[in-house]
Amino acid sequence: MSLAQEMFAIAPATGKADLSASQLKLLSGKARWIFRVSEAGFPTIPTIAITRAAWEALQAQRVKKDPRLRTHWVSCLFRLVDKEGKPPALVVRTSASRHNGGLMPARIGIPPPTNEADSVDPARPLARAIKDAFDSYGYEAGLWTGTRSAEERARQIVLVQAMAEGDIEQFLTRDAVTGAPGPAPANAAGVPKLPESCGALVSLLDAKAGRHMICVVAVSGGEARFLSARPLQASIAAELEAAVDRVGAGVWTRQNAVNRTDPARLAQLLHPRLTSINGAPPIATGLGVSPGAASGFIAFTAEDAARMRARGKHCILVVTETGPGDVEGMKAATGILTARGGMTSHAGVIARITGKPCVAGVRNLSVNPLEMSCQIGDKEFRSGDRLTIDGSDGSVYAGMLPLSQPHIGGALGTLLDWSDASRTIAVRTNVETVESAQTALSFGAEGIGLARSEHMFFSPERMVALRRLILSEDENDRTRALEGLVDYQTGDYAALFAVMRGMPVTVRLFDPPLHEFLPRSEEDVEDTAASLGLAVRALRLRLERIAEVNPMLGHRGVRLAITYPEILQMQIQALMAGARAASETQREPVLLEVMVPFVSTASEVAFVRERVMAIAGNSGLLRSDRARLSFGTMIELPRACLRAGDIAQMVDFFSFGTNDLTQTTFGISRDDAPTFLASYQRKAIYERDPFVTIDEKGVGEMISIAIARGKAANPRLKIGICGEHAGDPASLAYFAGLGVDYVSCSPYRVPIARLTLAQASA
Repeated sequence: MSLAQEMFAIAPATGKADLSASQLKLLSGKARWIFRVSEAGFPTIPTIAITRAAWEALQAQRVKKDPRLRTHWVSCLFRLVDKEGKPPALVVRTSASRHNGGLMPARIGIPPPTNEADSVDPARPLARAIKDAFDSYGYEAGLWTGTRSAEERARQIVLVQAMAEGDIEQFLTRDAVTGAPGPAPANAAGVPKLPESCGALVSLLDAKAGRHMICVVAVSGGEARFLSARPLQASIAAELEAAVDRVGAGVWTRQNAVNRTDPARLAQLLHPRLTSINGAPPIATGLGVSPGAASGFIAFTAEDAARMRARGKHCILVVTETGPGDVEGMKAATGILTARGGMTSHAGVIARITGKPCVAGVRNLSVNPLEMSCQIGDKEFRSGDRLTIDGSDGSVYAGMLPLSQPHIGGALGTLLDWSDASRTIAVRTNVETVESAQTALSFGAEGIGLARSEHMFFSPERMVALRRLILSEDENDRTRALEGLVDYQTGDYAALFAVMRGMPVTVRLFDPPLHEFLPRSEEDVEDTAASLGLAVRALRLRLERIAEVNPMLGHRGVRLAITYPEILQMQIQALMAGARAASETQREPVLLEVMVPFVSTASEVAFVRERVMAIAGNSGLLRSDRARLSFGTMIELPRACLRAGDIAQMVDFFSFGTNDLTQTTFGISRDDAPTFLASYQRKAIYERDPFVTIDEKGVGEMISIAIARGKAANPRLKIGICGEHAGDPASLAYFAGLGVDYVSCSPYRVPIARLTLAQASA
């Protein structure tokens, strides 16, 4: 395409625009909608476009007194002149593909050039406005950064329009809250008085854009003429309602609605809300800048928030105000509380984008980050204390208040039902309790892909029993300690199987580094010693004997089952007893999948499989059709990936634990990574946090190798993903290309996975 072709009319005063394919590709931002509306025959303010490359060539020729491009430019300007032949006053606008606060506002009332030379002379009003518009895109010689190339810069466009006559009016094509078709109010002034033809304009733009738009028209003599439009970021609830409405109107197909919904934004609809404040008055009130309620432990730094998240704890990030360096902590936090800021503050904007509840501008909140404490009114709080915030009305409460679980229905339920029609990969959930399982089922989970058996021991009385087991001196002590644990787990498993009603339930055998369950503080050591009937000194000696230098790579997972086979026996006995109890009260068979974690060799898997099958076989339950048992392993170590062919011959399924696989492939501790990963990202060492979005080139390749080798050795091998990456849209899109059978994520991310995988399957 020649430079002369990069100056063209997109809505001429007379006739129609005849654009080439190359010219159509140049249209971005407002230019696209101006062309589409004009092309459809709706009265449109005359508009032409020019690229930066063409404008710079015009300037170069001006210096050389070469008139060739200028002649074409002047003829292009004449496309703004109507049949009466009088050149109009002009308006110059930018037209960027993405909104940028630094772009030049529309420059209006520019007199038309009086001669050809004036049209390109930077000292004259039109040329000066065009130069300023291009300059506002932010380019400075030699400083173009990121992915923006010289070619992209050259293709930037500026619009020149005829000055509109009449009243300039704004409205939305759809209501920003309800998603109902407009014209809808764009500001507090309400909907302006508009000609009836604006209804047709709304329908036209909505069909062309497929999203909420802010529309600007000039109204004169009872007629509306289209001026410009730009997209509006509406609430996800409004966008879902609009998507369903477009399908009902025949504008979109169901698959269109599925494909054009951003899965990451669904999180904003999936947060709990306060059910009751139980008479507790708020201790502070600020601005509710991002909806939903959240409870958790107080964290005063982004690093602490990330660490708590890595350990499975909910936390509220409490700071004076947030900045770019806090983003990773904000993502990790369950909610955000700031002393300063408002709706447009950094905290408010990022919280809404990430779907986190946020209360900002709390005037009686003062934060002392050095002392790791804060003062809210007359109350002092320290790291680890608990708060509840309501991002809907700005209330802050001391302690943990009950929260209601969100319900999927209406437009979201409809969209997810449509997504299931095209999805080929199952979506399971990571839960251990009946309450969490019920939440996941309400979100459309199709089974449990990861039930972490050690998480069932977090209540005080169970923790005592578990510590007695861990601190046992010999096999006899362990056997006695295990007796009570069998009863605990039998009831838990029976309830879990019952609520899942014949859906698969994958139970991971005991996996934690033992240090996570041992007492640490002085007070906790004394309480534990008393509960176990030990002297404090004796307990300290035992703790010293079992302490590990690097417990995350120590005595955990399959190593526990091999060194302490009585623990394995307890778990399988409890599982089979729970399956029997559930099978006696339901028609559906129990589908139990036993998963052994942290394996690195086929011999480990063979050892555990032999004992699991023997214990399960002795229960007699598998001789009926009331329960079915599958045996598999969690692949989370590089050696297991490389030896997947050997391991696959002994199992029914692989489930990739991407959290630990990322740790062991990178050699990075999840708990410690937040202290330096943000710096790595700022310096472009890492493009993304590998614990949030899967590292395709390293960890992803490990998974790909394991799947290929495993399937080659065992074609019937089932493949699952059960790390938290299974709830990240970018990671899910990658997994979908690997031929996995299911993914498993936390309950609140199940809808995100359903929608993302439907898009990947389309």
